[in-house]
Amino acid sequence: QVLLVESGGGLVQAGGSLRLSCAVSGRTISTYAAGWIRQAPGKETEFVAAIRWRGRNTYYEDSVKDRFTISRDNAKNTVYLQMNSLKAEDTAVYYCAAQPTLGPLLLRSSDYNYWGQGTQVTVSS
Repeated sequence: QVLLVESGGGLVQAGGSLRLSCAVSGRTISTYAAGWIRQAPGKETEFVAAIRWRGRNTYYEDSVKDRFTISRDNAKNTVYLQMNSLKAEDTAVYYCAAQPTLGPLLLRSSDYNYWGQGTQVTVSS
């Protein structure tokens, strides 16, 4: 059983920063791709960022490029999302997802079988 637990969400003023963590247990994630997906109230899910199993390749949705950074520490079985210059429109529940694969980046929510419970990020303007 693979369990993902997000942490690090909270309330922050516009322009501030947060770092989300996704701790994985039950399996070593060294051969798992990972991603962050968010859902704002009343909106569909939005794929935010992805990282390959070695961490050498990443993807960012256009609205978060140059502000968010996805990274991973396979030794700690943890994936991170550093969020800088936060905007009110970044307010959402952020979910971490993982999928075992040595292939290319996974860029769709449907590509992932393992999900965390989500952490709320609220950015006040």
